[in-house]
Amino acid sequence: MMNQSISIDAAYCKDASDRIAANIEKVVIGKHDTVMTAVCALFCEGHMLLEDVPGVGKTLLAKALGASLGFSCGRIQCTSDLLPSDVLGVNIYNRKIEDFVFRPGPVNNNIVLIDEINRANPKTQSALLECMEERQVTSDGVSMRLPRPFMIIATQNPIEYDGTFPLPEAQLDRFFVRASLGYPDLDSEFLILDQKEGEKSESLMPADPLPDLRAIQKFTENVFVSDSVKNYILEIVRSTRKDSSVFLGASPRASIALQRAARAFAVMNGRNYVTPDDVKKAAHPVLDHRIRMAYGGRGNNPASVFTDKILASVSVPV
Repeated sequence: MMNQSISIDAAYCKDASDRIAANIEKVVIGKHDTVMTAVCALFCEGHMLLEDVPGVGKTLLAKALGASLGFSCGRIQCTSDLLPSDVLGVNIYNRKIEDFVFRPGPVNNNIVLIDEINRANPKTQSALLECMEERQVTSDGVSMRLPRPFMIIATQNPIEYDGTFPLPEAQLDRFFVRASLGYPDLDSEFLILDQKEGEKSESLMPADPLPDLRAIQKFTENVFVSDSVKNYILEIVRSTRKDSSVFLGASPRASIALQRAARAFAVMNGRNYVTPDDVKKAAHPVLDHRIRMAYGGRGNNPASVFTDKILASVSVPV
């Protein structure tokens, strides 16, 4: 338990983010930017989509994040026959009390890893929408709150199509950030080969001292954003809706997420105010998966190129 005499300020938040990231990077090697994006989502209690090819450490990153915080972790391995009750929980008849008792599913944890989410059928994917947005589950008309903090980290393989169900736009929009790991560079891969087999997420101890995450999240919510930076955020998001090459632009939820992520990057840099650079750093993780191009699909005409175009065209406030 954290000493209550410790005050929560930007310096404390920066120290906490550095310690969490350093702990994760004991097992996730050479991916500092992606790790910091995960910490940003954690500070905002937002959900994260890890989209990349097999074998680059998506699941390892998700498990390492949970292990670094000492939170309860659940795992859902998605398959085409996965049912909503397998995720949310189910009412089971108890003969001793002659009544139904709700048995919570794996989603009833602080950190929930949903592995290969695009292998779940649309019915099961839709069952996650209430969890992601309202942080509750409903069974037989009764709603139950999920534990706080609550964060979903989902992984998917973007190049495999057999037996998969693409995520609908409504669900993509509920992911706070999307990130990828990519292949490691030569030096990092050498260190991976040199890494002992036991140095996995299961062997990770929580960051010491354990940060007061709920206090950090509340502090992040109140980081100062000037009107000029708010207008900068709105100009970026609204520009995604005006271009003829875009079929679906970023929603108002994206505006809120961009401001929240910018606040998190500010405190992760030891500041209690947001700068345009914080907004730029948050733009790709927050916006890319929310933009659908009018032609060519995400693969042939990536939204990240369009986001770069927007960032270059919108004037930066002084």
